Amino acid sequence: MIIAIDGPAAAGKGTLARRIAETYGFHHLDTGLTYRATAKTLLDAGLPLDDEAVAEAMARKVDLAGLDRAILSKHEIGEAASKIAVMPAVRRALVEAQRRFSLKEPGAVLDGRDIGTVVCPDAPVKFYVTASAEVRARRRYEEIVEAGGSADYAAIFEDVQRRDERDMGRTDSPLRPAQEAYLLDTSEMSIEAAFQTAKSIIDAALSRNA
Repeated sequence: MIIAIDGPAAAGKGTLARRIAETYGFHHLDTGLTYRATAKTLLDAGLPLDDEAVAEAMARKVDLAGLDRAILSKHEIGEAASKIAVMPAVRRALVEAQRRFSLKEPGAVLDGRDIGTVVCPDAPVKFYVTASAEVRARRRYEEIVEAGGSADYAAIFEDVQRRDERDMGRTDSPLRPAQEAYLLDTSEMSIEAAFQTAKSIIDAALSRNA
């Protein structure tokens, strides 16, 4: 069983993916972390972020079992990741690794930007999790403040919009809903409600495959 979850930043797809994986005993991969891990390797080694061949070589060495969310979530790593994520060779290398991960038994939940459209187009269950840019910026702002940091809502809102434009406008694997994906708009939906909706869809799919 492969469950593909796509959507823009801070829409809640990661939280939903982790909850689904935990509930069903499936493996989980936040594919965004694979790009961040590649970027961190380049930064740590002092290598350029604009050399596609070098970035691809680093992408092929990423250990999917050693992705540390706490370390990789740093802003500067995210900025670097967005620069290499537009490189076709880097995307090909990481998509290959992500596809291998998706074949793990008894099932896998992958979340990202192009899971249902590119990485696992044949996944039996696909979700597209979204929310308005205002709501997503507010969530990110509150997350930073609650963690004891300082944040500027206007700057975060601009960053969210910029990322959306970059993700949806790139020529290679742009962010868009897969044709048969179930849409979950979490602008006014709690994560619990989103999970229960997703669970009913997954349960139906599992019973069909039984």
